[in-house]
Amino acid sequence: MTVAPADEALYEIVSSSAPVTIDDVLHTMQSIDQLLPGTDGLKWFNRLYMMVTQQVDEQPPAGGWRDPVWLTRLDVVFASLYFRAIAGFLSDSASTPSAWDALLEGRYRTGIDRIQFAMAGMNAHINHDLALALLETDALLNVVPDLNSPQHADYEAVNGLLKAVMPVALQVLATGILGELAQDTGKIGRILAFWDICRARELAWAFADHLRGLDGVARAVALESQDQITGALGRAILLSA
Repeated sequence: MTVAPADEALYEIVSSSAPVTIDDVLHTMQSIDQLLPGTDGLKWFNRLYMMVTQQVDEQPPAGGWRDPVWLTRLDVVFASLYFRAIAGFLSDSASTPSAWDALLEGRYRTGIDRIQFAMAGMNAHINHDLALALLETDALLNVVPDLNSPQHADYEAVNGLLKAVMPVALQVLATGILGELAQDTGKIGRILAFWDICRARELAWAFADHLRGLDGVARAVALESQDQITGALGRAILLSA
């Protein structure tokens, strides 16, 4: 294992003890945010993910969650896959999904807006990682949710929150803070039209169901194909005008 000296602090953050609670997840994200400079594209995906996680955690739907234990475990498992992807990439692990390459290899490329880095990360995380997080969570809690389950109701409720939160969060990234030059806010609508987060989450649920029926070579082929398609979409997002 070889980690570049410039990335040792980041590797230490993401490879420390696995998060157990949402607070643990947010603490790790906050540490990443504080460490990375504005010239690092990973900062902007991490910032978006942190903002969305905080909003979903603080704004449950009317009536509350139907299975909060399942949803919390899913959120923690899901975030852990993100942290492991960074750690694997920084240490040249062969097991790191190639879906993450577009963002992590292009972290310091110039001419790419913050919202493009943010959406490239969302693409990798949802299109590749979310189905795996669903399967791991269901196995941990010994459930197999269907479309009429409390778990799926909560999953759909998150979609509703994301639909409201995402445009606002992307606007914050594009506009920046006082004293920063605002980036192209017109890209927000174009990127959201190009890549729909709620549709991606629906497909991730369906892909998890599909994977349940596969094993051996068939499962490996399905995962590899999904990984490659996700990587290609991530590169397209970074190239979008």
